[in-house]
Amino acid sequence: MPNFNLERFLFFSKKYSYVLFQIAFVTSVLGMFLFIADFGFDKSERIQKLFNSYYFVVIALGIVATMLRYIERLKKINRSVIIFDVVTILATLIILYAHFLGEDAHKHISFLYDDNWVKFAIILTFIREFSEQNINYKSTRLNPAQLFIISFFSIILLGALLLMLPNATHQGISFLDALFTSTSAVCVTGLIVVDTGSYFTTFGQSIILFLIQTGGIGILTIASYFSYFFKGGATYENQLTLSDMTGLNKLGEVFSTLKKILVITFSIEFFAAVLIYSSLDKNLFNSFFERFFFSMFHSVSAFCNAGFSTLTNSLYETGFRYNYMLQGIIIAAFVLGGLGFPIVVNIIKYLKYFITRKVFYIVGKKQTHKPWVLNLNSRITLVTTTVLTVVGTVLFYINEYNNTLTEHKGVGKFITALFGAATPRTAGFNTVDMTALHFSTVMLLFLLMWIGASPASTGGGIKTNTFAIATLNFLSLARGKSKIEVFRREIADVSVRRAFAVISLSLLVIGVGIILISIFDSKKSLLNIAFECFSAYSTVGLSLGITASLSPLSKLTIIVVMFIGRVSMLTLLIAVFKKVKQKNYKYSVEELTIN
Repeated sequence: MPNFNLERFLFFSKKYSYVLFQIAFVTSVLGMFLFIADFGFDKSERIQKLFNSYYFVVIALGIVATMLRYIERLKKINRSVIIFDVVTILATLIILYAHFLGEDAHKHISFLYDDNWVKFAIILTFIREFSEQNINYKSTRLNPAQLFIISFFSIILLGALLLMLPNATHQGISFLDALFTSTSAVCVTGLIVVDTGSYFTTFGQSIILFLIQTGGIGILTIASYFSYFFKGGATYENQLTLSDMTGLNKLGEVFSTLKKILVITFSIEFFAAVLIYSSLDKNLFNSFFERFFFSMFHSVSAFCNAGFSTLTNSLYETGFRYNYMLQGIIIAAFVLGGLGFPIVVNIIKYLKYFITRKVFYIVGKKQTHKPWVLNLNSRITLVTTTVLTVVGTVLFYINEYNNTLTEHKGVGKFITALFGAATPRTAGFNTVDMTALHFSTVMLLFLLMWIGASPASTGGGIKTNTFAIATLNFLSLARGKSKIEVFRREIADVSVRRAFAVISLSLLVIGVGIILISIFDSKKSLLNIAFECFSAYSTVGLSLGITASLSPLSKLTIIVVMFIGRVSMLTLLIAVFKKVKQKNYKYSVEELTIN
């Protein structure tokens, strides 16, 4: 009889569980809308109570739906998911326990008697329910390039609408300025038309922080991995689409790579935030939360190479411009973010191999085989990045020694010069007065901004590998070689063609942007306009001070240039043109006169 009742219960749960899961998902989505409205609008006490009541309904349905899944998939749920669910449910129950008992019931958990903890539980519930939905990229009839572009455009539009909420700013913001700020955040650029620190409230700054993080990693990366994490698998079509978007050749490595991306991102951002917090003078902040939020905001902004700061004059602000430890941490964060996730993973792999080899050497065992651990991509990226950083630092130091570096002494001059050479590579922070830079330094920044960061990173520009391939190509031609060879490897022709396509398209987009802004804002100097366009395309965020005073049409131009710079013109062309099937024929080859 008990077995019969259990079977009936299982049958009943399977029959109606789907309906319950959908109800839980829909209520969690509505809960997120109310969550946004809760922060974005001022409400009466009665409305607030209705919101809070609905929050408890969402949480309750989420807990029931999660428990029901365990009944259905008792032997199919990953251990990591079980740990996540147990911790989440326990935390939620403790939060509810604190709310129902009241603030004075238990002093040791009184800090949980706060509506923000309930809203945090709403976010966890939404993530859990959203991750259970069936996302099929193939059913969209869009190719990977189109999906990538639409995902960025959608999050930009959503961000603009969120920034227009009454409580996001102190005095309201126009749609154009909100769109500009959202585009700059999602495209991790850092150009601003209004001061981030004084114009936006903490809620508005939190929206910008969310947009930076989403733009740096990619919304599809986050959504796809969470879906895979909770379900334990993904369709073959989804894996193919994600492999195209991430540039991976091995299909089986798609989700392991996405996991590494998320782990690396959040780990570096966490440690950077801790170090930033410890480097700050507590007298510059009114509360622990202010100091904590500053640390978190600048950690995420630095790693994602966004360049956004809650300080009016970025790190050139009084009280921060001589904090060389803070500047060193920021440099480390945006350099790691600018190297690219594959390079960081490969470096970690090499470090493991290097340590293992040293251990074998110490114990007296010799390794007869030396594997190719640090791949060609990593070697070229690291060499190019090092050369650009060293040369840039030396030139910046020489050019600005008696100019913007005058106020710094000793090691401070070197760190400021290093910062000035590294930040144009799409980081966007500044520790000197940009308008006071020597003309030769500005020209140097043009080159560094245009080159930018490395492939598959949070930065922009034509990328270090593109610049390296172009350099190696003309060196090979000068030596009379028909192939590009480096580190005992030959670079594929498709990489060379892609590199020169990226270079040509970048100059085309930047050139068109300069021409348009010169028409719309004819009174602005060509140097300032060109600097703005190079900064926008390479998603740098540095400016010579004209961004806020641009006309509406010029702002729209910069928005388009930032967007194209982030998604790349080549990706846009791939999204527009239909892919041609390779055919088994070959025309006669003729050589054109080039020089």
